[in-house]
Amino acid sequence: MFNKLKQFKDIRSRAKVLQDALSKEHVEGSASWGKVKITMDGNMSVKTVEIDPSLLSDKHSCESGIRDAVNDAIGKMQKLMATKMKDLGGTELAQDVQNLMK
Repeated sequence: MFNKLKQFKDIRSRAKVLQDALSKEHVEGSASWGKVKITMDGNMSVKTVEIDPSLLSDKHSCESGIRDAVNDAIGKMQKLMATKMKDLGGTELAQDVQNLMK
């Protein structure tokens, strides 16, 4: 029982290190030929939105640009997260969580 608690604390500590490392990362997604830009942090939180004024008169283009820029940023962040997780041992962390649940 105490061994499981120790393993849990270790996993929690490693997850915190990974979360802290990811929170410092930022990516920019763009769409509509760079007229819409979204900045997202490693917690998948949108930090900034920039929209070229020329898109504001066309609701459909503006909405489409925002959607595409957010999806672009999410894709870039997912790739960055996968790399960070590999570098910081996140794949072993996931395996350790699975083993702890057995």
